[in-house]
Parts: sequence; structure tokens; C-alpha cells
Amino acid sequence: MTQTKTAELPMTFHPDVAAALRDGRPVVALESTIITHGMPFPQNVEAARAVEAEVRAHGAVPATIAVMDGQIHIGLTDAALDALGQAQHVMKLSRADLAACLAMGRMGATTVAATMICAALAGISVFATGGIGGVHRGAETTFDISADLPELAASAVTVVAAGAKAILDLPKTLEVLETQGVPVIAYGQDDFPAFWSRSSGLKAPLRMDSAAQIAAAHLMRGRLGLPGGQLVANPIPEADEIARAEITPVIETALAEAEAAGIAAKEVTPFLLDRIFALTDGRSLQSNIALVLNNARLAAAIATEIAAMRA
Repeated sequence: MTQTKTAELPMTFHPDVAAALRDGRPVVALESTIITHGMPFPQNVEAARAVEAEVRAHGAVPATIAVMDGQIHIGLTDAALDALGQAQHVMKLSRADLAACLAMGRMGATTVAATMICAALAGISVFATGGIGGVHRGAETTFDISADLPELAASAVTVVAAGAKAILDLPKTLEVLETQGVPVIAYGQDDFPAFWSRSSGLKAPLRMDSAAQIAAAHLMRGRLGLPGGQLVANPIPEADEIARAEITPVIETALAEAEAAGIAAKEVTPFLLDRIFALTDGRSLQSNIALVLNNARLAAAIATEIAAMRA
């Protein structure tokens, strides 16, 4: 997007991000719901800074995205990150409520879908997150499907995640992504990873073994005029994984508790993640942080390759 067009948007750039985009250097977008809806203060801010530091350490500029004061912030200052980490009643933004949050002057944290929208508007090609949303179990009766999936088919951003969250119906999630025409690329293995576990037991549609291959595919989609982005499924490091055989019964217990409590819609995922944290004595959160850092490293490598290929 040209500088003129971005100037017309309610968008504020961190100076480091603005300079990197102007100079054609690699930038990695980061979401903000992990800060507002993932962990308590100050652990949330510490984790966000650790992810930003990991992006920098691997040669790219981090751009954590959030809505504050009627503006989309592309990159947060230390003061803004602290304010977001301590704020109450922060809206959890997806495609449906991003514009409304801006119009009302509310504070909002971006999900995968909203982060993709904002990154694309800002001219950022790569985004690192933990895991994407997907098709919830029982969706054949509830129709509960994350807006992340159609967004992957709409916004031209390569998203690096540890697969979809393991609490979801992964076979149906892969089916919807196929229907939407989204490339699902397992990095360095044939299996589709399952967030805390390196394997879901499902084969990924595509496999690539280098950041350069992924970058080339991203640019080729643009040259072909294909809409949407790519999902790069990056398995959690072996040392940090919770094996599928161990985490599956924990997930089943949490799902049963959610159903018994009548938890629905946007409240399902945070409820399940909180229960799984308790049932694993905190191991799930440690694994979550490790996989986000791992995704940040790969995203920085992909962004670096894209920048080099465009130069």
C-alpha cells in the first residue's frame, strides 16, 4: 500500500516499524490478544517483550498491533505496551468489530483475523502467532467456526503458527482451509502440528523445509493474483512439547467442563485454555510461550527472505 493511502487510515506507526517499511527491511506483525486475554500482568507484558526481542534477535523489526485512542497502532512503545497489559475491559477484535472499536474510541486487542487485516493495510507480509482459531468441536450443530479461517483466504499475509489450537476439531479445520483455498504448509515435517504437540496425527497438505521456499511461495501468490495468505504450521520444539497422548485427555476434561457450564462463543477458548493451564500445573502456558518464540524466529527468517527477494 502506498504511503498516501496509509496516511488516510486511522493508523499510527512506531518509528522503528515506519523506518523498516520505508527501507524495505523485514517486519513481523504480532497480535495483542495474547497480552490482554492470555496472561495476567506483568507476565503478559514480559512475554510480549520476549517475543519482540526474539524477532529483533533474528534480524526483523517487531510490530505488535493493537487499537488505542481511535488508532490502529502498528508497533507499540514501551508505555503503550504497559498500558495495554494493565487495561481492563479491552475489546477482543476480529473482522466484525475492528471498525466499531475504532469508531467508538475503545481499546482493542487484535486476534489473528484482525491482526492480518491491519498487517495487510500496513504493508506487512508476515505475522507470528501461537495458534490460529478454527472449527470448534460440535460445529455441525453450533456453526462455531473462527473468523481466522476466512481471513486467511482474504488477507495476503503469511501466518506462522504452531498449527491450530488443539482444543478444536482439527480435521474439519483443515477441510475448511482447503475449501477456502488456503495453503497449509508444515515446516520441516509431513504432519500437521497440534499446538502443544508436534503432531496431530494428520498429514499436512504441503511441506516446506526452508524459509526461502515459504517466502518464494508468498511472492508467487502475489504474482499470480491469488487472494489471501498462507498458513505455516511450525511444530513446537521437542523439548517443550506436551505429547498428544498426554494432552488429549486433559483437553477432553476441559471440553466436558465447558459444556457443563454452558460456555459458548468467544468465551470458549479462554475458558478452555485456563482449565488446561490448571490441569497441567502450568505446563501448557510454558509450552505456549516456547512455541510463540519459536514461531517468531521462523517468521523473522521468512520476512528476511521476502525482503531480500523484493530488493
